[in-house]
Amino acid sequence: MNVEPRAAAHLLENAIRARLGEHRSARPLLAGICGSQGSGKSTACEQAARALSASGVRVAVLSIDDIYLPRAAREDLARRVHPLLLTRGVPGTHEPLLGLRALEALAMRERVLLPRFDKAREDRAPVGDWTLVEGPVDVVLFEGWCVGARPQQPHELAAPVNELEAEWDADGRWRRFVNDALSRDYQALFAPIDFLALLAAPNFEVVTRWRTEQERQLRATRPGAAGVMSDPAIERFVQHYERLTRHILAEMPARADLMLRLDENRRVL
Repeated sequence: MNVEPRAAAHLLENAIRARLGEHRSARPLLAGICGSQGSGKSTACEQAARALSASGVRVAVLSIDDIYLPRAAREDLARRVHPLLLTRGVPGTHEPLLGLRALEALAMRERVLLPRFDKAREDRAPVGDWTLVEGPVDVVLFEGWCVGARPQQPHELAAPVNELEAEWDADGRWRRFVNDALSRDYQALFAPIDFLALLAAPNFEVVTRWRTEQERQLRATRPGAAGVMSDPAIERFVQHYERLTRHILAEMPARADLMLRLDENRRVL
């Protein structure tokens, strides 16, 4: 898998350092890092965090993946609202208040437990497995595929964007729920972001390829492991993210503080 996150990490690190120099608030600088599945955003964040830490900048990292609803809560949503909500990922399958509390705690306390989600169990990790951060911190890197996203207009939800929506959400109930969730609690979660970076894929089609490459690598290293998907399963899984990913790629570049346009091999153009 050809991943080149170093350039992205370096540019992200430099941009954060510059913004830190202008930051006059007593609370930490909150940097939101958005990027599609497989774009290398998590790796870029990890590398940028290490580089910042090495120079004395105190950094905490929070992923939106770590505030997923517990499996029981998603099962309840699937029964009450729509079966597609059992699949974690889209707005409505997280607990924004948990993320907001974590971000507020990082701004106020010296010792903070950051939530973690266990993808192997498809459930929130026990509190004993959460990450302890010794504060105070200077920067919080908040990363995720839809961090900073804004909702679509109602008329944009009318037509399905792929086979999944056409077959499983013909009446638009699932996508309206997702969009409504994004328009409410998620906007409160994203509101404190001081600096927004976007790692922009060249198109949505390459996102499926990137995600497939990731899963093939996982299958090679963990043959027979529970939860590892086949290529057709990945293609269907990624369709859950297609609508909002396309919307982010069209809408966010004009307002992002840092926009890193990637080629098909994740090189920064």
